[in-house]
Amino acid sequence: MPTFTIRTYGDPVLRQRAAEVTDIDASLVQLVDGMVDALYAASGLAVAAPQVGVEKRLFVYDLNDEKGPQTLINPVIEESGEEPWTYDEGCLSVPGLYFTIVRPKDVLVSGLDIDGNEVRIEASELMGRMLQHEIDHLDGTLLLEHLQPAQRKAGLRILRERQVTDRRPAKGDPITIDPEGQIVDD
Repeated sequence: MPTFTIRTYGDPVLRQRAAEVTDIDASLVQLVDGMVDALYAASGLAVAAPQVGVEKRLFVYDLNDEKGPQTLINPVIEESGEEPWTYDEGCLSVPGLYFTIVRPKDVLVSGLDIDGNEVRIEASELMGRMLQHEIDHLDGTLLLEHLQPAQRKAGLRILRERQVTDRRPAKGDPITIDPEGQIVDD
């Protein structure tokens, strides 16, 4: 089984639209198993294939809801609700940074599971946000594109400083940036 590391901001694979999955076979199952291992190693909620350097339209997730790891292949947002939901959103590819982002509270997503069965997921709040976030990854979009201008400027400044100093954030050292670009003290 392949071992993956999470690709981070600046890696070109994160900015490319992933290709549709055409075959669900043993190699895809191996890929999913490796992605689940990477997800747990990173202590995340979800990992999209581009985040481990694979340009395929799929992601794995585990919302710690006793269902265990799930896979969604070739997902499509069929509907988005009109009610907004504000939440401090993070990303394994932008480690240690959280941004106050508004997204639709409710979504309807369709796709395939690892067995090739069609699935439709009606999701709200955290699960809905996770689905939107991961589908963004499959489209080559990072959460940085959902930020207010001042928020984006502050986040990019921190990311550039990290690239120059090659500093990685400590696990217990998150930074939250509000829409005005201010660092929020927890």
